[in-house]
Amino acid sequence: MLNDDFTPMDFVVMLLQRFFHKSEEQAIEIMLDIHHKGQGICGIYTRDIAETKMTQVHQASEQHEHPLRCIYEQV
Repeated sequence: MLNDDFTPMDFVVMLLQRFFHKSEEQAIEIMLDIHHKGQGICGIYTRDIAETKMTQVHQASEQHEHPLRCIYEQV
């Protein structure tokens, strides 16, 4: 996930828990990485799963009118 100056931190935590199955503690740690480093790693997945999770994040963000973006990179 990529940082922006508008999406609330609690919304990011909720997405990490909902779509990436992170505990609250893990989600907060990733959210803080996103906030402080500009981006954070949500997980390592096959390409199809990564694309699906990225789409889920984008759709949820758009529904709640947040500009949050998520990308995937090949490892």
